[in-house]
Amino acid sequence: MATVFTRIINGELPGRFVYRDDTVVAFLSIGPVAWGHTLVVPIQEVDQWVHADPALWAHLTEVSQLVGRAMVEVTGASRAGLLIAGFEVPHLHIHVFGADDMGGYTLRAIEVPEAEMDRAATELRAALRALGAGACVPA
Repeated sequence: MATVFTRIINGELPGRFVYRDDTVVAFLSIGPVAWGHTLVVPIQEVDQWVHADPALWAHLTEVSQLVGRAMVEVTGASRAGLLIAGFEVPHLHIHVFGADDMGGYTLRAIEVPEAEMDRAATELRAALRALGAGACVPA
């Protein structure tokens, strides 16, 4: 059975995508810990990060860095937080979010209105284009 992330990737469920290439996607979390909280996910279903092919893992971290740079730019946070938990969905995903302290590392969701989720996606896409990833940023 396909994971919820595979269903989002395949367009069966809605997602606010900010990045997509042949092997990796990035979309906003529906349970954000901070405004703009983004998940970087391989298209291939891999349960745990320790089971990912090294080349896939390298590309996931490369895209996560790119999203992190965009995150800091659009949120004004002092750092980009990165977390791998893997208990919520059995499909490898990297959480990227703006952080000024360790508070965001709890993965306690906050309320973000739909309009703000849309604005976060729009601003992250613009920042990713400015960082040179335009070919992988959805319209």
